Amino acid sequence: MDLLNIIVIICIILAVILGVLYFAGRKLQTRQMESQKLIEATSQTVSILVIDKKKMKIKDTNLPKMVYENTPKYMRFLKLPIVKAKIGPKIVTLMADGAVYKQLPLKSECKVVLSGIYITKIVKGAVLDEKEIKKRTKANQKAAKKAAKAK
Repeated sequence: MDLLNIIVIICIILAVILGVLYFAGRKLQTRQMESQKLIEATSQTVSILVIDKKKMKIKDTNLPKMVYENTPKYMRFLKLPIVKAKIGPKIVTLMADGAVYKQLPLKSECKVVLSGIYITKIVKGAVLDEKEIKKRTKANQKAAKKAAKAK
């Protein structure tokens, strides 16, 4: 075999791999879009009191057994953002989106969008992120300087 044949074989193998990845990606994308539509259809706005939040393995949480069984095998060993919250008189264990988990205020009440046991969005009562805090402190400093100059 000469060098040209080897290069052609490698190119064919790469083309087949890229084709398989393309079609697998399209299939996963449609599945994700369908699940997103389902999440949006079942969502409701609820006021909750956040008691505790931790990143835990799904096996160690107090979630229903059905949730553990329906979780993909690769996700069972990862640490997921879990929130223990009081909704009305009940104390419930919920799962949260990664960005939402970072902004959830601890030991305080906030309004969130729930889809089953999954917190998808914070409507009211979120903790500000670091960039927003810096932006507001700079704005407050500028306002203070203006007020000092005006006197």
